[in-house]
This record gives sequence, C-alpha cells and structure tokens, in this order.
Amino acid sequence: MIFPLVIVVGAAAILAVMVLIARFRCEPILTLFVVAVLVGLATGRAPADAVASFENGAGHALGHIAFIIAFGTMLGRIVTESGAAERIADTLIARFGPRNIHWAMMAIGLLVGLPVFFDVGFVLLAPLAFVAARAAGQPLLLAALPLASSLSVAHALMPPHPAIMIAIQAYGASVPVMLLLGTAVMVPTAVLAGPVFARFIVPRLHVRGISALEAQFLERDVVRPLPPFWLSALAVLSPVLVILAAQVARVLLPGATGGWAAGLLGSTDMALVIATLFAGLALGIARGTPWATLSRRLQDCLAPTAFVVLLVGAGGGFGRALIDAGVSHALTDLAVSWRMPVLLLAWGLAAIVRLATGSATVAMSTAASMLAPLAAQTGLVTPEALVLATGAGSVAFGPVTDPVFWQIKEYLGLSVGQMLVTWSVIETAISVLALTGAVLFQLCYQLF
Repeated sequence: MIFPLVIVVGAAAILAVMVLIARFRCEPILTLFVVAVLVGLATGRAPADAVASFENGAGHALGHIAFIIAFGTMLGRIVTESGAAERIADTLIARFGPRNIHWAMMAIGLLVGLPVFFDVGFVLLAPLAFVAARAAGQPLLLAALPLASSLSVAHALMPPHPAIMIAIQAYGASVPVMLLLGTAVMVPTAVLAGPVFARFIVPRLHVRGISALEAQFLERDVVRPLPPFWLSALAVLSPVLVILAAQVARVLLPGATGGWAAGLLGSTDMALVIATLFAGLALGIARGTPWATLSRRLQDCLAPTAFVVLLVGAGGGFGRALIDAGVSHALTDLAVSWRMPVLLLAWGLAAIVRLATGSATVAMSTAASMLAPLAAQTGLVTPEALVLATGAGSVAFGPVTDPVFWQIKEYLGLSVGQMLVTWSVIETAISVLALTGAVLFQLCYQLF
C-alpha cells in the first residue's frame, strides 16, 4: 500500500475515535476495537490478522499496567483509609497554604517521577491528589494536573528512565551533562505546564461529579488519630525506595547476586506488592485493623478499576493496530525525507511515532536509533541537545493512541473533549518547551 494512503487511514482513524466518543458519546472500548479492526481491513490485512493485532496490543498494554493499577489501587486504599493521605495533605497545606496545593503536587511529582515510570507514579499519587484537593477546598484538577505534568516531564527528560538511557547510549551523550541539562529544563517546564497552566484552565472547565475511583479514595470512616507524617510519607514513597534499593544492590552486591536482587526488587509489580504489604501492616494491622477487614477492603477497591484496565488495554490495542498497518513507518519515512534541521528532525520523528503508537518509550527509542548514524556523521549538534529534543518529541500531543490518555480520563472523570484541552495541551506544551531548551542549549554551546 502506498505511504500517503496509509497516513490518510491513520489520521482518519484517530479523528474517528475522537469524534465518535466525544461528539456522539459512543462506548469507548467498543469504539477503539471497531476502529482498530477497520484500520487493519482498510490497509489490506485479513480480518483475523486485524483482530489479532488489536488483541496483541491490548495484551501488551495490560501485561504492563493491569497489575500496576491493581496493586497501586490497593496501596492507595490503605493510605487513604488509614488517614495517611489526610496526614500528608494536612502537612502540605500547612507548608504551602491551601491556595498553593498545585505547587506542592508539582514538587511531589518531580521527586517521585525521577525513579519510576509515569503510570506507576500516577497510580501511586492520584489518591493523594484526591485527598489534598478536598482538604484544601480546591478543585481536583488544580492538584491532579500539576502532578501528572511533572511526572511526565521527569519521565521524558531525566535519566535513569530507560528511554532516555537508550537515547543517551545511541547518541553517545554524557549522563552527568544530561542530569544537569535535564534538571535545568525540567523545572521551568514543569512550572509552566503544571501549576501555571492549571491556574489558567481549571476555572474554565466544568467537571460533572466525581469518578468512581475518586469517590472510593475519599471514603474514610476512621475515628482513631491520624498516623504520623513520617510513617505516612514512608508508606507512599516505599515503592520508590524499593526501586532505588534495587539500583543500590546492583552496584554494591557482587556479580550474579546483585543482578538477582536488582531483578527482584527492581520489578515495578514487586515494588508495589512490597509497599502494599508494608502499608497494610504498618497502617492497618499494627493500628488495630483486623486482617479480614483489611483483606475485604482490598478486594472491594478493585471493582472500580475494571473499566479503567479494559480501557487502557483497548487504547494499547488501537495503537498496535496503527503500528501494524504501517502508519508509524510511513510517517517516519516522510519526516526523514523532509530534510529538516537535525534537532527539529529528532523532535519530529519522536513526535510522529508518539502520535502513531501512543508510547513515549517507543517514540524515543525509535527516533534515537534512526537518527544516531546521521548525528554521528554530521556532528552538527551536541549529543545532549539531541537527547533532549528526542525526549521532547516523545511526549508530544498526549494522543488517544496512548493508554495513559484513557487512564487519566477515568481517574479524573473527564470527557474526551476535556482531556484534549487539558492533558493533550499539557503534553504538547512540555514537548515544545523542552525542544526550546534543547535549541537554547545548542546555541549557548556554539557561542561559548
């Protein structure tokens, strides 16, 4: 099939999903499935292959995130039921003030987002945003949007996230320089795309009611005193600490022992399970909650996640359908043929793969692997600027092909239209601001 027609099919599919769900209120999972299969058929695939493509993409997405959502929801339920989230929220409000809760959530997102993936950080910290917003008397989005944007910034721009490390290795960039450059760009980007944008957009949105997940995290009938702040913070940060412990074990323990320990503790699922067990013991059992009661609450809290998990899987299936149809490959070849400046080409390639596949990690690794030989041959820009530009492109658009789009939508109770004017705008702003940082760094390097 010729490339231009493939691109037309991909663009029509993305537009169809947005219009059918946002305008005509079609059921999202059915819509994503039907459009994904139609994409396969329109590009010449057999019906069985078109369905298998969706199933494979959904399975890959669910294999990555289903249990993250489950274990993260359990941990969040323990943290909120025990009053730990309320204790953290009260402390943050006392330090920052009720009107500045968006700055507090941004700072937490940047801190937690450094060692963990975006989806893990969001599942882990969303309950805290729910409780903090209620305690501060502020709209949920004023806390949740800065949190999500800061997690995304850290994921796209800072080592040691795997995609960034792949780009650093491909371009031959310096890790210490990337840490300094990433930090210098990360902070102002997070400020503008997070608290500043949230203050602008939230008063202009009307969100009806609250999501089922938010409702369950706001339920708390505990009458005993709140746990201390140190224990509450330790429970929330314990998955991060377990993952960091895995990296320390890899460095300090010899050979296979370090690799075994790092492989065990460094697994996101394992880190969340350990954190959930710790929180259950420290915030539940040790403070008088019977084991049977705790177990029942953990089972009950999973019911509202079923639709979220299925929708995330459907988003992954839709993205896979576009990849298998050749949309990503066609767009990438088209971008290379445009002969853009190298930095803009790195950004454009990553942005195009991001739009077609939904995955920031795939976008960054694909663009870096394609551009690395060209960058090494020309030597026109610094490797660090290329890494930053590629990371910037990898988060562009916040498209409907990204399973995270649907995850955030359900957590925050937003419509597709509201997601497009909030999350998609935030992701695009992060992308453009980070690209600007890469260009400025390159100019300074050439001047000085």
